Amino acid sequence: MMILSSQVNRITRSGKILGSEQKVNVMNALKSITINAAYQYHEEDSKGSLEVGKLADFVILDQNPLKIDPMQLNSIQVIETIKQGKSLYKK
Repeated sequence: MMILSSQVNRITRSGKILGSEQKVNVMNALKSITINAAYQYHEEDSKGSLEVGKLADFVILDQNPLKIDPMQLNSIQVIETIKQGKSLYKK
């Protein structure tokens, strides 16, 4: 969630805005760590989006990052982590 927040808000740990012109919206930040990351590693045929035939790697969050105040992205909790269809972590 820190990566997501840093892309959207561009705020350092000390509270300074770093490169405000490089901020992206939440959807583009989500794509950068999912489907775009899979494309970068030439894994878009098996990862990066939820589709039949792809690996079921995803997380279940306690809040929808598209519907909350972007400044609250760091407060989102991971409820469950699923990799290749198997639960690896459950809160």
